[in-house]
Amino acid sequence: MLINLHVKNLALIEETEVDFTDHLNILTGETGAGKSILIGSIQSALGAKIPKDMIRYGCDSALIELIFHTKSQAVQKKMEEFEIPFEDGEIIISRRITNNRVINKVNDISVTIGRLKELSPLLLDLSGQHENQLLLKPQNHLKIIDSYHRSVIAPVKEKTASLYHEYQELQKKLSEQNMGEEQRIREMEFLKYEIQEIEEAQLRPGEDESLETEYQKVSHAKEILSDCAAVHEVTAGQNGCVGDLIGSAVQRLYTVSNLDAEARGLTEQLQTIDSLLNDFNRELSSYIDSMEFDGEQFAEIEERLNLINHLKAKYGDSIEKIQKYHDNSVEKYEKLSNYEEYISEIKRELSKVKEKLDIQCERLTALRKEAAIPLTKLIKEALLDLNFLDVVFEIAFEQSEHYSALGKDNVCFMISTNPGQAVRPLHEIASGGELSRIMLAIKSILADEENIETLIFDEIDTGISGRTAQKVSERLAYIAKKRQVIAITHLPQIAAMADSHYLIEKTSDANSTISNIYPLSEEESVKELARMLGGVKITEAVLQNAREMRALAKQ
Repeated sequence: MLINLHVKNLALIEETEVDFTDHLNILTGETGAGKSILIGSIQSALGAKIPKDMIRYGCDSALIELIFHTKSQAVQKKMEEFEIPFEDGEIIISRRITNNRVINKVNDISVTIGRLKELSPLLLDLSGQHENQLLLKPQNHLKIIDSYHRSVIAPVKEKTASLYHEYQELQKKLSEQNMGEEQRIREMEFLKYEIQEIEEAQLRPGEDESLETEYQKVSHAKEILSDCAAVHEVTAGQNGCVGDLIGSAVQRLYTVSNLDAEARGLTEQLQTIDSLLNDFNRELSSYIDSMEFDGEQFAEIEERLNLINHLKAKYGDSIEKIQKYHDNSVEKYEKLSNYEEYISEIKRELSKVKEKLDIQCERLTALRKEAAIPLTKLIKEALLDLNFLDVVFEIAFEQSEHYSALGKDNVCFMISTNPGQAVRPLHEIASGGELSRIMLAIKSILADEENIETLIFDEIDTGISGRTAQKVSERLAYIAKKRQVIAITHLPQIAAMADSHYLIEKTSDANSTISNIYPLSEEESVKELARMLGGVKITEAVLQNAREMRALAKQ
């Protein structure tokens, strides 16, 4: 669960920190106090895009940090996959935002935004008004069914997607080979020319590199000979060369060593230098003798390199790539030579894959329809608890004429919320308040299935009041018995159910505006409920009403 949120220099928040608790955490506050900024900061910490203008005015950077404690095996597996230290179930996610970049860390290890987004759904599920609108798109109804009984459906779904991509590739290959006889002959002639050009070159692996080395040597032969001759003149020439000078020095030291035995070591060292210099001069003379400039050889090397570079420009920037191009061309040529047989083989493969894909789609449909039976029942029961008194809920299936990576199923949630009203697609009749409650029902069911430890609901009370609000509050409290729930609300009926109540408050002076969040004591919670009930003027009667609401909520 989410145990701590720390935000610094983000929009209206200068710095705030809050510790969340088990069960039902309720956040309230005046409109515009910064509730959306707080929820947005959680979304941002978990990988959502962060606009640069979210950094508080006058600051160089902003920080968002979340601390989780989890027992989830799925989270542990993901942390091991990412090779991130994970001890005692604690996960610290931080994102530091500057004008130039965003630094993401998990347990003090830098991670990519992609990895952060992979980890986030395993830690919590956040529902806002945007997600409620997703219910208006029938294509998302299929995702809900697939999330329910995910462990059973996912493997078949993956196999279906794999076969679909294979089917697509074969269809693409078949369409690409759809050519007339004249085009086929032209293609074969062109391939034949390219194959022949490469084969006639008789390329050898590494040949280009050795030729480049030889080319450099031969093309600079005159410079090399000139420099080597100059060195030889210095070391072994006439008129006081290094060799003569060292030889003379050896003779003098030899005389010294006869007079003083301590100088024998120096004499031996200089004799070794003299010997090494003689060896060097012999090797240098041999190297100079080998450096004869051969104009014909140079022309051959240059011509061969020009040929290789020409082939590189056409077929690949290395001999290995040219050879690979040749092999691929030979394969294409052979296919075109046996065109009818090749096309027949693709069609046979396509037929086999289609047959397998049909079987997988049927299996997938059967599993989805099987899952839809208990899911329909659970959603209807949850909707009844949420004050849909005469609700009829159904899941309708249709078969598409075309395959997709998801199979061939089109699914639509059908609902009737009034007696005598025929069931119709959800997106045709559901209001904003109904969508919120339907999403709440679905989220509570999927949370049980997916073992999500934290659920966050933003503006779950949109478009509801009275008895319906009371039912929603009871549903939230029921969900919170088994997991952590964090909810933002404007309704006292929901706020009264809080196990932990937090106030989001905005304060202003002449220079700045700041939002903060505070945990409320029992008496402070009652006063906040009274404010929500009574508005500007809070009377003793309103306070008493608030106390009664809290007392009833605890029963």
